[in-house]
Parts: sequence; structure tokens; C-alpha cells
Amino acid sequence: MRFHRLASVTFTIAVGTALVPVLAYEAMPYETMSPARVQSAGAGSDGAGSDDPFGAACRIGVDGSRVTAYCHNPYPDTDHVSLHIECLPWWDLDSDSAPVAAGPAQTVRLTGRCWKEVRAVWINHRKAA
Repeated sequence: MRFHRLASVTFTIAVGTALVPVLAYEAMPYETMSPARVQSAGAGSDGAGSDDPFGAACRIGVDGSRVTAYCHNPYPDTDHVSLHIECLPWWDLDSDSAPVAAGPAQTVRLTGRCWKEVRAVWINHRKAA
């Protein structure tokens, strides 16, 4: 009797341990997005402006069907950021937010949601003209 109890505990721990990497992997795309480095349309062969760092660093969180993104712009140029949400069910409408200006040293918050599950989330960056 004692042996059976120990075997079931070991099995439960093994199953629980096996699920942890799967859950952590599913959460990764939303948590590990790196800041974008965007070149302006005029930057090119002459090299002027190509070394200017640009792009707000964004952290995206997904809680069920709700998405919240915080974008902080540490650079002197304004970054227009917009949130794009792709929903999992085919009938659930995907959404794109209006661009929000993240000025120098400014943090902006973007939110959105799906009716059901979220498939993918990303941020677009555009340099102010």
C-alpha cells in the first residue's frame, strides 16, 4: 500500500514538471519582445541618420482575452507605436489601435482585447515625420 502511494506522488510530480516548460514557452512571445530598431526612410547609402537609435521598448502582457502593452521611449525622437491583436477564433475580429506618440523619455499604455483567446500580439513603430 505504501508503494502505490509513493508511485502516484512521483507520477503527479513528473506530470506537473512536464507541464511547466510548456506553459513557460506559451508565455514567451508576449514577455520577451525586444525593442525595435527602425531606420527612417531617408537613411540609406549616405550613412547619415543610420546610426541614430530609435524605437520604444515595449512590454506586452496577455491576461485571458485582454492585452496591455507599455512602451517606453528612451530616445530623443518621437516613436508612434500601435498595438495589433490577432484573435484565435476565426469569427473573432482582429484589432489594430491608432498610433500613439511616445515622446522622448515617455511611457505610453496601449490596451485591447478579443472576445475569446488571443493568438498573437505585436507592436508597430513609426518615426514621427
